[in-house]
Amino acid sequence: MSERTSYTPGTPCWVELSGTPDVEASEGFYRELFGWEMPELSNSAELGGYRRAKKGGKDVAGVAPSMEEGQPPAWRTYVAVADAAATITAAGAAGGQVIVEPMDVVGLGTMAVFSDPTGAVCGLWQPGTFAGAELVNEYGAFGWNELGTRDTARAKEFYGAAFGWGSEDQEMGEMGVYTTWKVGEEMVGGMFDITGIVPDEIPAHWLVYFAVEDT
Repeated sequence: MSERTSYTPGTPCWVELSGTPDVEASEGFYRELFGWEMPELSNSAELGGYRRAKKGGKDVAGVAPSMEEGQPPAWRTYVAVADAAATITAAGAAGGQVIVEPMDVVGLGTMAVFSDPTGAVCGLWQPGTFAGAELVNEYGAFGWNELGTRDTARAKEFYGAAFGWGSEDQEMGEMGVYTTWKVGEEMVGGMFDITGIVPDEIPAHWLVYFAVEDT
């Protein structure tokens, strides 16, 4: 389903370009790449300059300016949850590190951010009036979220405890074993071992894939 008004808990529901040092430059780049518009919101100033990128009038991603010197820009995945406070507590108990405690976002929902025991940063979103992306799995919208880590066994333990995710492994030849995250029988994301594939200085991370007509 491409147009969404709700997400099953445990499903990635929002992606965000966090820490861009130049919102206008980001808007120009993604307008050319995906046809996005990034209008200022009525409460953008209240939200520190935050914007929501739109494709065909539908919200597809967030764009957040840099909040501190030296903050590296990165795409962040947010997972829908029924109770952000309970989930962040479970994440901490499972070995994660809380980065942002649950906080209300002007009635839109409750957000929190943590890093998993392998070092990857992930967000939580408990919906209020805003469920997340209104368009997914279509050209110019996100279609897949993937954890790259150097300790897949530890990640399975952690995300199973934090989100209740199941996992299914598949041999992928030279790429090694690819793991699919599942909520029940529904695929909600992936994971692979980045050891020896990406430079050692790149930490574990969540990667966002966008659907396009022609790669």
